[in-house]
Amino acid sequence: MVANTTPIAAGVWIAVISSFINGSTFVLQKKGILRAREKGASYLKDGVWWSGTISMIVGQIGNFLAYNAAPAVVVTPLGALGVLFGAVLASYVLQEQLNVLGKLGCVLCCSGSVMLIIHSPTSESIRSSQELEQRLSDPVFVTYASLVILVLFVLIMWVAPAHGRSNIMVYVFICSLLGSFTVPSSKGLGLVAQEAFTEGPTSSRALGLFLGLLGTLAVSILIQFIFISKALEYHSSHMFEAIYYVTFTSTVLTASAILFREWTAVGMVDGLGMLCGLTTVAVGVLLLRISSETSLTWMHQGFYHHRILGKNIALLTGSWVGDNCSTVQ
Repeated sequence: MVANTTPIAAGVWIAVISSFINGSTFVLQKKGILRAREKGASYLKDGVWWSGTISMIVGQIGNFLAYNAAPAVVVTPLGALGVLFGAVLASYVLQEQLNVLGKLGCVLCCSGSVMLIIHSPTSESIRSSQELEQRLSDPVFVTYASLVILVLFVLIMWVAPAHGRSNIMVYVFICSLLGSFTVPSSKGLGLVAQEAFTEGPTSSRALGLFLGLLGTLAVSILIQFIFISKALEYHSSHMFEAIYYVTFTSTVLTASAILFREWTAVGMVDGLGMLCGLTTVAVGVLLLRISSETSLTWMHQGFYHHRILGKNIALLTGSWVGDNCSTVQ
């Protein structure tokens, strides 16, 4: 029993530490971008930005180790800890404050994502590179991947240059859709690595599949890195991290469900749980979008209404003086 639970416990602890590291990544990169902007220099020359980039690399390595030590259904929900930690850290380092709607949206996003992942089906085991190759060439997955590539092409070539600076969802969708390739590629690399570098009748095909997955992973990570930097340059770090966590998780679950045919194991209870999770996530994202588009916080609104109430009372009593006018006694 101990031999079975020890790797899982280690994976959970690695996932927790990685979540906190990933939570600090966007904050440090945003801080570096702001420092470079004040100096009139490129953020590529800023040490704080590079510390955030190194944190991202360390965090992703930790996630890879955690996924190999513990089930994904245990590891993935812990990413919500990074969202909350990033929001708290941003309030101190960047003075980025979330209003009440933003905080509520952040909680709903994390709660809905955890519910979605808890009720997500278990993937079927793939034991050989031939089986993985068959899954990758399945018409359903090929159609899905083609649609994702088409949407990414439109977003990158036309939508991002026109609306990326004003709408955070553009960069979020680009980075999240790329998750449809990064996570399956990572899992595939772990599966075919041993077969690709050992002598055997299928080693040459496995090596070709390994190189193809490695190239896909490298290109996906590079494009993600570029657009994450763009998003942090023009938008709030904790806002991006919260929405990105939700959409990235959703696209990864969708790609994994299609590639590994996880949808065949979904029961009625899990289906209802996933529907509730998606609804909660949708409401959370909506609240985050509303909070990012308004400049009034609850405190400002309270002050405004208090001032209007005081003005009305003063007008009734004939004692109001303000707004360049006064009452006649």
